[in-house]
Amino acid sequence: MSFADHVPAARFTLPASALAVGVICWWSLVALTSVPAYLLPSPVIVADNLIERHTIYTRNAWVTLRTAVGGGAVGSLFGFLAAVVVVHSSVLRRAVYPYLVAARVLPKIAVAPVLLIYLGTGGATALVFVSLVAFFPVFVASAAGFEETPDSYLDLLDSVDAGPIRTLLFVRVPAALPAVFAGLKQATALSVVGAVVAEWILTDEGLGFLVLVASENVRPAAVLAAVVVLFAEGLALYGLVALLHRQVAWQ
Repeated sequence: MSFADHVPAARFTLPASALAVGVICWWSLVALTSVPAYLLPSPVIVADNLIERHTIYTRNAWVTLRTAVGGGAVGSLFGFLAAVVVVHSSVLRRAVYPYLVAARVLPKIAVAPVLLIYLGTGGATALVFVSLVAFFPVFVASAAGFEETPDSYLDLLDSVDAGPIRTLLFVRVPAALPAVFAGLKQATALSVVGAVVAEWILTDEGLGFLVLVASENVRPAAVLAAVVVLFAEGLALYGLVALLHRQVAWQ
């Protein structure tokens, strides 16, 4: 048994302790080096900025959350459905699957200017961009999960003429759930990143846009405050997906 097993509520107390140590190190660095606030503000200054301008951060956090969740959900849904189609079609699996896997390594930021040309700026274009970002990890992970379904299970369903839909619902999907959730966790993190990139290029609102404007005006406290909100937002979304995974796995 490791030391962590003796810590009460280690799942929550250890991450909270690590965060507290990080903030203390940050504050100590600023205090000991006397670095000016316009280069590296202390946690106290960042917290004051968050409190004083909380309406701005709240409004832009909602925009980023809406883009990340909406685009991530659409991209994940289409990624899962595309994996279902590819797994059940040998022609598509051989013709399309290699390109979809290869497209995963394409930097999605290169697609943003293309969307800008054909769709223009705005929240709808940002949703499309985040959907593309979330599509590939869910597609690749789901397809791999479906492919790893034990042959004995499939043979058993074939022996009773279960049909493709029942085989999918009662064998392939349950067998692929760990891989699907692994893809969803990747898609969740990438959706937040995609929302920020979209707000840099495609929109004029959200935490990403706030970071861009604050950096151009050399306001590090505002930049760090927006990053703190963004970090909390991404952590909450990832935690929700992990919680859903545990609930589904338990059932």
